[in-house]
Amino acid sequence: MGDGVYVGNAGRDAALDRGWLLGHFKDEGDPRRSDAVEIKWGVHPRGDKRAQWVRGEERTALLVLISGRFRVELPGRSVLLERQGDYVVWGHGVDHSWAAEEESVVLTVRWPSVPGYAVPQEERTASSA
Repeated sequence: MGDGVYVGNAGRDAALDRGWLLGHFKDEGDPRRSDAVEIKWGVHPRGDKRAQWVRGEERTALLVLISGRFRVELPGRSVLLERQGDYVVWGHGVDHSWAAEEESVVLTVRWPSVPGYAVPQEERTASSA
């Protein structure tokens, strides 16, 4: 890591930090630390869901389905991602939640990377955050 380069595997590295590969939460000096963007490799078993809605969203997000069947709940709208490459983007001020209808892998990109959105530990399901 001392040379500013990090080489890893999304599946292995994601398991170390609830799926998150890059963002403000990585250690100082780690090339994966960023206040500009967050990237998550989310592996969700069937039935996994976010324990509570994200409210007061300050970020923009892009969620891309890699495999499975994944539902994103938005105010007044439910979006089903069911084909590899299906994606949804929502912006600042759009609250959201999600649920894995089948075992799913999703890539999430959010910007900027800001603290304050993690579900408290006692309210988490298998891999919510």
